Amino acid sequence: MKICSLIFTRRIRLGQRLLCALASAVLACAWSTAATANIYSFTDEKGVVHFSNLPHLDRRYRMVYRIPTSGEMRPNAWSSSGPVTIDIGKYVPIIANAAKLHGLDPKLIHAVIRAESGYNARAMSPKGAVGLMQLIPATAQRYGVNNINDPSENINGGTRYLRDLLTMFNGNVELALAGYNAGENAVIRAGNRIPNYPETMAYVPKVMNFYRTVDLSRF
Repeated sequence: MKICSLIFTRRIRLGQRLLCALASAVLACAWSTAATANIYSFTDEKGVVHFSNLPHLDRRYRMVYRIPTSGEMRPNAWSSSGPVTIDIGKYVPIIANAAKLHGLDPKLIHAVIRAESGYNARAMSPKGAVGLMQLIPATAQRYGVNNINDPSENINGGTRYLRDLLTMFNGNVELALAGYNAGENAVIRAGNRIPNYPETMAYVPKVMNFYRTVDLSRF
């Protein structure tokens, strides 16, 4: 089996966006290899943050993100293992209506759904997030979602939350996505930057890539 290893160090002060991209590269590498290729990190005496998927290289490494096993991975839409076009297509009108109602780009909603659940309306995360937009019960209640498993209610609740995040962060899509993944308070505590969480640093560029490549003409 081919082993992919990426090791890098960068000072935090270089900026969250650069750190986000670098962490995303490590995560992409790890996902492409064994399920045990988790992400490890430590901060040295000079304040330099180190990430690696090879913890044996330094005893200071501690796991900061566990790569899910194949059975835990959420499906990736439009891939060989993801839903077929007709399965995605049935949600297009619901997404279009939610986007129009709440003033969002439908492509952004599609990108979030693709990253969150792979268009699997029955998806449930280990943390209890449910449905297409992976709403946690507290968020569902906050946005008046009575049936979190109903695709229409789930999409509308998630879209309203995403709209509020965009308003909160002055239209900054990356910060809104970071808030969707980690919570708005985490973004605020980070000084209105992407929080230094490996999962969030991988999530934001992933959704942004989906956002740029969504093609609704196929429906």
